[in-house]
Amino acid sequence: MGVSIIDLIYPRRCPLCGEIREFGKKGICEKCRPDLPWIEPPVCLMCGKMIDDDEDEYCDDCRRIPKNFERCYPAFSYEGKVKDSIYEFKYKNQREHAGFYADAIVKRYGETFVNIRFDGIVPVPVHDNRRRKRGYNQAELLANELGKRLEVRVYPGFLERCSDTDPQKELDDVGRMKNLKNAFKIGKNDVKLDTVLLVDDIYTSGATVNACTDVLLANGTVKVYCAVIAIGRGY
Repeated sequence: MGVSIIDLIYPRRCPLCGEIREFGKKGICEKCRPDLPWIEPPVCLMCGKMIDDDEDEYCDDCRRIPKNFERCYPAFSYEGKVKDSIYEFKYKNQREHAGFYADAIVKRYGETFVNIRFDGIVPVPVHDNRRRKRGYNQAELLANELGKRLEVRVYPGFLERCSDTDPQKELDDVGRMKNLKNAFKIGKNDVKLDTVLLVDDIYTSGATVNACTDVLLANGTVKVYCAVIAIGRGY
């Protein structure tokens, strides 16, 4: 196998530890593979978070605050090296991580997604101010990689963020919901998507994807499913 000029100038690195991979290899290195905090059953049937009792259908968060989406599909638990990797992806311009995350999501849920038959993939939008500062929307990068693998069209402008809200991590559950009230709207388009895969990087409380779901359902979408790289512990 030949080595491309791009690989010589910008060698592929492990998205978890940053070590340079051998030419022709991509994804995580063998040293980091055992450190992947995959989501394993039993899981909440709504948000996909791991739960302790396999007789429970839903986690405490989803029982306490019902969600409007059908189900969320996280690949990993938001911890350890994955947590650090997502930070680099989101804030340190490590855009190439998107392919690894998409591979992980499809590895875990690809067959499920094919059976659902999405009409389109919609990334959670960021406000223009943040996009200009960061240079990209990490959820859109992930959505594009998922679209390639699932052969489903991505609609990056279907949703728009119309207010530059405070960071969600600094708020409690009530504050998160208030913070996102009227934060999203439908963008300029003439497409009707009955079944949507909504894509974001992290699920913590579910307030963001739930707010986006509300807007999609109000616009005529029938079912909204979610896919994220990782899910946190909740509120």
